[in-house]
Amino acid sequence: MCGIIGIVSRQSVAQIIYDGLLVLQHRGQDSAGIVVSDGKKLCLRKDNGQVSDVFHTSHMLQLVGNMGIGHVRYPTAGCSSSAEAQPFYVNSPYGITLAHNGNLTNVDKLKQELYESDLRHINTESDSEVLLNVLAHELHKSSSLNLSVDDIFTAVTETHKRIEGAYAVVAMLTGKGILGFRDPHGIRPVVYGKRDTDDGVEYMIASESVALQASGFELISDIKPGEAIYIDADNNLHRKQCTENHALSPCIFEYVYLARPDSIIDDIYVYKARLRMGVKLSEKILREMPNHDIDVVIPIPDTSRPAAIELAYHLGVKFREGFIKNRYIGRTFIMPGQKLREQSVRRKLNAIDIEFKGKTVLLVDDSIVRGTTSKQIIQMARDAGAKKVYIASAAPAVRYPNVYGIDMPAAEELVANNRNDKEIAERIGADWLVYQDLDDLIDAVQKGNRDIKEFDCSCFNGKYITKTIDGDYLNKIKSIRNDSAKDGSEENVSAAGLHNNA
Repeated sequence: MCGIIGIVSRQSVAQIIYDGLLVLQHRGQDSAGIVVSDGKKLCLRKDNGQVSDVFHTSHMLQLVGNMGIGHVRYPTAGCSSSAEAQPFYVNSPYGITLAHNGNLTNVDKLKQELYESDLRHINTESDSEVLLNVLAHELHKSSSLNLSVDDIFTAVTETHKRIEGAYAVVAMLTGKGILGFRDPHGIRPVVYGKRDTDDGVEYMIASESVALQASGFELISDIKPGEAIYIDADNNLHRKQCTENHALSPCIFEYVYLARPDSIIDDIYVYKARLRMGVKLSEKILREMPNHDIDVVIPIPDTSRPAAIELAYHLGVKFREGFIKNRYIGRTFIMPGQKLREQSVRRKLNAIDIEFKGKTVLLVDDSIVRGTTSKQIIQMARDAGAKKVYIASAAPAVRYPNVYGIDMPAAEELVANNRNDKEIAERIGADWLVYQDLDDLIDAVQKGNRDIKEFDCSCFNGKYITKTIDGDYLNKIKSIRNDSAKDGSEENVSAAGLHNNA
């Protein structure tokens, strides 16, 4: 999960990209980067850290150009080195920079092709650098300084044929324009919008609609699965479908947790989808525990709040804020390594004792992945005086690894793996546990756009949309993306970060 932005303007774009990245900070806190072009030269700044840490006034003054792209990253692999911060750059042809959200699932095959056939060198372990070089090679086939729009779309078409997995991409062709495209299944989100200025219409591409709104852009549409859009240097917008086989199957976890509630993804209001999740969950609770003894419903901040509000209303139970969140601690789910996640929970949340003391409390979370955070929060509720602690998940049990850019790599690290609900409740210390049913989750999201016939629900049902995922692949990502790999690399990562900042 990462955040991407691309814009062509008639003014300097660095501040617009910076503002957009701040809005997309929830999609990645490991590193940030901006690259801009004045038509001839590129100026790039990227480093480990959050947006406000990476970019200071001195950096912003140097980022001069009227087109550019930006990126915020969180790592799904074991390394969070600044060497893998994006955007990536390749000088041939034209000078291309690229930022990517998602994960390529045939990256080993591509690396071999790039080295043996395309004669290209890959310098990092990032699949985004691989994607950049595949695109660059296909653009190089045009063999023309006067690159046409058709040449660009042909290159995207050929890139689609070579790469597999989930990808939402923005790329800048120096002095020529900004390119955006999405995988044929539309797994990861990407949208584009426009704003009117005194000099004409300007266009912007971003992972979520909120990034457009932050700079006064009006949402036009999502980039469709397999579609590419190109904004040339004169701010003309070009669109083309670049794959024959395409069908929208977005990641349902975007609506559960990843996206901001004020975003619109594939014509679905994320906030409304989460409200509907709460309604569905209340119906299940009433079926399974019609004579429940719940005194109060308390959300685990922040993503679960809309679902918890509706759940409480339909149960006829009080809704209360029982945890105060420290806004200066990042999202624990996307922190690289279990040790960092565990250390951050009690620094992140503090319980309001009066809301727990002597009560049967239903905690509501958006999802339960590893279970470590849930266990600590449940213990905090008990320490605050709760008589009983129930927990409800707005999503089904996460039982399978995700291969499309979300940090759910090893099945053995998932608390629901090979456990039933009662065993999970015992493991996390809850008196009772209830999960959303998958059919109910799908219905809650799909109600916002009935044209979507299928979602990627692989982390819940083990069915992978791209159809090319086998046991060997899952074993491979398990070995390089599990928490032991991340925890073992943290000391080296920290040292690298200090050296880079020196």
